[in-house]
Amino acid sequence: MSGKYVFTKGLKELRFLFCQTSEQSAATRTFLNRAYPTMKKHNPHTPILMREASGTVPRVFARYDLGKETQEALSGLSDAQIEERITTLVKQTS
Repeated sequence: MSGKYVFTKGLKELRFLFCQTSEQSAATRTFLNRAYPTMKKHNPHTPILMREASGTVPRVFARYDLGKETQEALSGLSDAQIEERITTLVKQTS
């Protein structure tokens, strides 16, 4: 798992939006509880933001060099599927 979360140098920020109580965001919360410590350990200088708001549909945003941003919907995905999506985002260059 550790190699999956070594971010590319072009990734400037990873931001998660989700609801703190909804079933729709349960897999996102589980993923973050499990994977956040590893991501932060391997990328101590890259901000990994978690924004919780009631009723928010789970999403992740990856901001790269030159202000480019990509987003992925996480609604309805399992923990493993979320891990796959995040791994793809953090390996992209823009």
